Amino acid sequence: MADTGLLEALLRLLEKVDGGIDSQDVAADLGVDHQLIVGAVKSLQALGEVISAEQKSSKRWELTGEGREIAEQGSHEARVFNAIPDEGLPQNELMVETIEDTVRDKLQLVQKGLSAKLEDKEKNELKKRKLLSEVTVKSYWITKGSSFSTTITKQETELTPEMIASGSWKEKKFKPYNFEAMGVAADCGHLHPLMKVRTQFRQIFLEMGFTEMPTNNFIESSFWNFDSLFQPQQHPARDQHDTFFISDPALAHEFPQDYLERVKQVHSEGGYGSQGYKYDWKIEEAQKNLLRTHTTAVSARMLYKLAQQKFTPVKYFSIDRVFRNETLDATHLAEFHQIEGVVADYGLTLGNLMGILHQFFTKLGITKLRFKPAYNPYTEPSMEVFSYHEGLKKWVEVGNSGVFRPEMLLPMGLPEGVSVIAWGLSLERPTMIKYGINNIRELVGHKVNLQMVYDSPICRLDS
Repeated sequence: MADTGLLEALLRLLEKVDGGIDSQDVAADLGVDHQLIVGAVKSLQALGEVISAEQKSSKRWELTGEGREIAEQGSHEARVFNAIPDEGLPQNELMVETIEDTVRDKLQLVQKGLSAKLEDKEKNELKKRKLLSEVTVKSYWITKGSSFSTTITKQETELTPEMIASGSWKEKKFKPYNFEAMGVAADCGHLHPLMKVRTQFRQIFLEMGFTEMPTNNFIESSFWNFDSLFQPQQHPARDQHDTFFISDPALAHEFPQDYLERVKQVHSEGGYGSQGYKYDWKIEEAQKNLLRTHTTAVSARMLYKLAQQKFTPVKYFSIDRVFRNETLDATHLAEFHQIEGVVADYGLTLGNLMGILHQFFTKLGITKLRFKPAYNPYTEPSMEVFSYHEGLKKWVEVGNSGVFRPEMLLPMGLPEGVSVIAWGLSLERPTMIKYGINNIRELVGHKVNLQMVYDSPICRLDS
């Protein structure tokens, strides 16, 4: 509430007038800033029908900073004339004997509140010279209310047991309830931007006719994570510098034995039109448990399951967490989410894969895509997918893709004419692009600003 002395001073001024008074005039009479009077008006309105106030707008002319300088010191022309020494100047240097500083006179009229004495043309000329500006002034027209009084009576805001017991509530004045007021915002949970984008990805896959794969096993055996994908046991990705191995339980023991033998053969001796890698494949390496480095291990399990029944074309997808022993930087974390898509049918080509990726990313609102030839042990041909990041001002890799090799598919028991196109995409990087985040550590991890989670808008992807 505004100062009580100011409130009572305003009420005394209002008592002296018959009709009403403008809040600008009140500010001038009391010698205070107009905003203080506005606060006093609102405080009095909160007390009930003490006053009635109607907001109004009016336009008036005010001097600019340069205009105030000229009103005080004279126009630039006049100051030049007054700078001429008493002994004068040669006639050929100065042809004017006296001047009248009309600019200063006009500005001083405005300064005194007499701008009405100037013609519109004169005001506009001064405005063009940036000496005057027309401003809109909002003020209140204040009149006496039905409960007008020059003294301030504090209104009670709550009914206490003491008031009821003593009966004093009958003489008290209570502040009326404001049923239009907004309530206190309820505390509630907030979805992380990753979860918002994940929901949109999942919806897009479902709209495209994909079926979600079960991805509830973070711990995977090296066999399903690497060997079943025709990735050799001496591959650098299987080193501890790139993969998190599990110490307890360290080994897996349950595998489809006939499938395992076919995988061992294609690695060590070749087959299905391939010469293999020609090395001594060891079951001990395949048994090692690890934190899965990609959800392609889930795809391998699903494709093997598909091969055990009569083949029908399928479209699978998954979105879940994977783990890699990465060096942390602005675009890499050791733990992140991978989006996996798999399509199995007869006669699929790289063109089908590029078409699906374009359709998929267009639904995300990402249209700037580039494909770069790449190498993967389990796909041939293979492509890296890049999207342009407006914040980083560079092309950022958002995924990997390719056509699964026959050495991976045929040992599973899939028919020879079946092709499987697949891609793995990061969830974090598209989220960074969508929300304009330049550093992945500001999105996931201990450096995340929780206010960002609260304030981030609903994820609406432009299709």
